[in-house]
Amino acid sequence: MTEQSQKIALVTGASRGLGAAMAESLGARGYHVIALARTVGGLEELDDRITAKGGSATLVPVDINDDDAMAQICHSIHERWGYVDLLVHAAIHAAPLAPMEHVDAKDLDKTLATNVRATARLILNTTPLLKASKAGQAVLFDDPEQGDKFHGAYGLSKAAQMRMASSWRDETAKTGITVHMLTPAPMPTATRGRFYPGEDRAKLTDCHAEAARLLDQLPL
Repeated sequence: MTEQSQKIALVTGASRGLGAAMAESLGARGYHVIALARTVGGLEELDDRITAKGGSATLVPVDINDDDAMAQICHSIHERWGYVDLLVHAAIHAAPLAPMEHVDAKDLDKTLATNVRATARLILNTTPLLKASKAGQAVLFDDPEQGDKFHGAYGLSKAAQMRMASSWRDETAKTGITVHMLTPAPMPTATRGRFYPGEDRAKLTDCHAEAARLLDQLPL
């Protein structure tokens, strides 16, 4: 267990998109980044970018739906560092847009498992680590388009996730954890590309610029 002079950030969905941009920006801001994602190649590329800017990272290839693995990872973090200063939960599953009557059952199950159940387990596993920090903070991301037509499966999962985040924020208001629900601008991510394949991506906000803007809202 290290002294708390070293800032520790745990980032899910860190191999691409906003998660990768947040991890890279945090590394440049002096955090040791524990980067979680399923894609090994994406994590290795992230590590190269963080290292090139003088930062450091621990790469953890994992599916956040794996309960045992996630519990073991958080136990290992406790054993190694004893705390987490900042949790950034960017991992998400986005099922294809479809009318509710045509939502595929397997897509619905995976969406709920990743966006709702895995988030609940992440809260369970990381709360002790965040409480052990001098000023633990958690970031989850809202999506204003979750209520749009054809977003039924994704939208209901994001609404449930935000409801959990709101409860967690209120429950921990006096216990040393600050929970933030931030709303990113539309970005040219793979997830958005699946939702809007014909969109002019040049008009969207760069992920790295958006990560910097969002982090500037936090008392880091």
